[in-house]
Amino acid sequence: MTTRTDQVAIFRRGAVDLISEEELCKKLRRGTPLRIKAGFDPTAPDLHLGHTVLLQKMRQLQDLGHQIIFLIGDYTAKVGDPSGRSTTRPQLSDADIAQNVATYKAQVFNMLDPQQTEIRFNSEWLGAMTPADLFALAAKYTVARMLEREDFRQRLAQESEISILELLYPLLTGYDSVVLKADVELGGTDQKFNLTVARAIQRRYGVEEEILLTMPLLVGTDGVRKMSKSYGNHVAIQDPPREMFGKLMSISDALMWDYYLLLSACSAEEIAVRKCGHPKEAKVALAKELVTRFHSRDAAEQAAEEFSAIFRDKGKPTDMPTYAVVMQDDGHLLVDLLVGAGLTQSKGEARRLMTQHGVRLDDVVVNNIAHRVLTPGTYIVQVGKRRFCRITLGKGH
Repeated sequence: MTTRTDQVAIFRRGAVDLISEEELCKKLRRGTPLRIKAGFDPTAPDLHLGHTVLLQKMRQLQDLGHQIIFLIGDYTAKVGDPSGRSTTRPQLSDADIAQNVATYKAQVFNMLDPQQTEIRFNSEWLGAMTPADLFALAAKYTVARMLEREDFRQRLAQESEISILELLYPLLTGYDSVVLKADVELGGTDQKFNLTVARAIQRRYGVEEEILLTMPLLVGTDGVRKMSKSYGNHVAIQDPPREMFGKLMSISDALMWDYYLLLSACSAEEIAVRKCGHPKEAKVALAKELVTRFHSRDAAEQAAEEFSAIFRDKGKPTDMPTYAVVMQDDGHLLVDLLVGAGLTQSKGEARRLMTQHGVRLDDVVVNNIAHRVLTPGTYIVQVGKRRFCRITLGKGH
């Protein structure tokens, strides 16, 4: 049985803000499932791994027995979230929204249990609001507090336009939490202002305030900006297995651990073990896990095999010379193999090139002149930019 302390730790895993832990513990002490909400405006037809940071957290909390509410903002998508924007968003048509909604529903159940997920659309209540209802909602918050929002302050300083519609957005999403009686709401760090407004709106409607839980924005494959289709640094969850695997293998070793923390189902202990191993092996394991999640285990294995073959032979001549030698009990000095394969004229040249980082063994630079190859097998050895040899160390008879 998961203790309250364990539950709080799972809530906190990878999170940036938890407002507040004291309120969360109070809700957990009641012993009833919490209503946990996350809203997604269907502004694009496909989800990418950046979106699944929230979905992964939702699944973790769902596995604790809490009620997950996947809220599709089909009404607020017409308004446009101003978060992080320097200009007003263009409004989407009803047809665009309907098409995007259909793809969202098909994609989210790669992550969430459909039997334990409540899917709601905020057009149910927002579309039914009268002008009087909207006036009453608008009276619950002040312009002064709204203009404390960082993106609004920046736009005012730059004399950029802010539409009245944009001021309504956080009020409308806050009203979603009133209707749904959300105990917890998840969002990216860019949503903190909106979630804070939601707590205030709930309070002013006499509803117990929700817990605010924010998650980091996933950095894209470029290692610089947040993952976004518009930046071309995204991994779509509908990408073909081979493409998804290749994109994941392209991220830096440092960024990989953020992906583990925010996307993987591995425990903290399992991640710690992988950090002690080779980074490439850890990255392959991560890529396999995510391709399996969105496709299948067989697709992941095939993508890994294809990537390995391409990576091993990429940029290398198909007709490179070969060199075979019987494996010795104590292995072979790489220096001796370079000379024997004709890649260098002498051991002195081999040592010099190694110390100058000019020798690669299966795409890994080897600069230790005492390096020994200890395992039978076939290796691709590269000297400089143009000298290659496929060296096979076989067992003797």
